[in-house]
Amino acid sequence: MELVTDRLDGILVAQGWHRVDGTNAHEFEKLLRDSMADGDLGVVIDCGGMSYISSAGLRAILLTAKTLRNRRMGFALCELAEPIREVFEISGFDKIIAIHRSRAAALAAVRP
Repeated sequence: MELVTDRLDGILVAQGWHRVDGTNAHEFEKLLRDSMADGDLGVVIDCGGMSYISSAGLRAILLTAKTLRNRRMGFALCELAEPIREVFEISGFDKIIAIHRSRAAALAAVRP
């Protein structure tokens, strides 16, 4: 599966993965990292099409968040389906990573 990316006002927006689990989490993280450019101000992952995320997927997102924090770049997730949102809440990741209902809200939060 490919990672679909776009840039909106200097923010990298990534989407397109339906499942992020132990079989593809490393690839997901690498594709996301490789999509980042030096001029990017932040990253938004649109999870609208995501139907499943495992602990390996959570780890990939957490490592991405840590990398971006070290680069002083904004990071947010958006459009999480209720089951995916519950995984983030149960794991406590919603306290570490900004989650927004809409892409517009996530973009607004990530902009410096």
